[in-house]
Amino acid sequence: MKKIRSFFKVDSNYQLFIVNIVFALTGSAALYFADYLLNLLLVTKDLYGSFFYWVTRIILVLPLYQVLLIIIATIFGQFSYFWAMEKKTINKFTKIFYKK
Repeated sequence: MKKIRSFFKVDSNYQLFIVNIVFALTGSAALYFADYLLNLLLVTKDLYGSFFYWVTRIILVLPLYQVLLIIIATIFGQFSYFWAMEKKTINKFTKIFYKK
């Protein structure tokens, strides 16, 4: 368990459990809300084809996941842990899109 806690950079087994719960809930919620938004925007496989539908769904899931991760982490009291992860993710994206 020490290796796993070290990998996730958590202090206890309890925090590791909570972090995994947050990841699980966020993934499920992101997929659910992406589907909801696609239905709201009337984007279906029948109307637009499989390729456009899946590309649009993936584009929706990525930012939605990041936002939901912070919201769900805050509910579970792990905001600071996940905010540190978000900052790293944002830095990686800015380096990719804003190369000097």
